[in-house]
Amino acid sequence: MAAPTLEHLLRTCERSAVHLEMRDGYMLDDPLLIAWRAGHRLDPSDRASWWRPWLQTMADTTARGIDVRRARIVSEPVSEYIRFEYDVTFTNTAAGERVRWLPRQRATDIALPGNDFWAIDDSIVMVHHFNGDGDFVSEEVTSDPAVVKLCVSAFEAVWERAIDHDDYRPA
Repeated sequence: MAAPTLEHLLRTCERSAVHLEMRDGYMLDDPLLIAWRAGHRLDPSDRASWWRPWLQTMADTTARGIDVRRARIVSEPVSEYIRFEYDVTFTNTAAGERVRWLPRQRATDIALPGNDFWAIDDSIVMVHHFNGDGDFVSEEVTSDPAVVKLCVSAFEAVWERAIDHDDYRPA
């Protein structure tokens, strides 16, 4: 049996979906990043120009009452990619996600897993693997109690210290 997709996990979750991101760069060949580097900025008032299927999935999930939270641990001064990501995060919040940022120097004493992940209903974890350049390599899904416990506790520790997107200013 094939592992469930993230979209399936989100469609079937009952309470919560949390996502921890810990890299300072992802998919550096992303067309949105390339356009941003060239000076293009998304217009929050022109939703049709930036709304995409992933955001609809998130909006559908949060509309069902699911608590969707995303936390990002970032180095400061922030990388070019994180500055881009910060600029487009309004799309995540428009879809109903709550987003917080934690400067990496404030995460030293938090036990963190080695990879980014999604934790669904505190019972399933989808781990994302990236190569050194930030390109997606693979994902794995586990319900191993030790992995779930580490990921959920790490996320909650980060969330508690992190700064709400509306209040965070990239250094």
